[in-house]
Amino acid sequence: MKCFDLEVLTPEKKMYSGKAESVSAMAERGSLTVLADHAPLVSSLTLGSVKIKDDQGKTTSFSVKSGLLKVLDNQVSVLIRNA
Repeated sequence: MKCFDLEVLTPEKKMYSGKAESVSAMAERGSLTVLADHAPLVSSLTLGSVKIKDDQGKTTSFSVKSGLLKVLDNQVSVLIRNA
């Protein structure tokens, strides 16, 4: 499966940095999932979790109170206030 570069950051530290097959999160208008070659996107995140499937098939998740997700040119940044 195709992958993209992903970073998950909080004000305190980098929670994740690497290749991912998918990332799913709860946005203001419902859940969203990003795959490789996704269209450019900026979305605020709400209470829920960010779930990552990495390039090895391993799944990791983080609890989120609020944040921001940005997709551009197969690079995804997730900025979260509380994890």
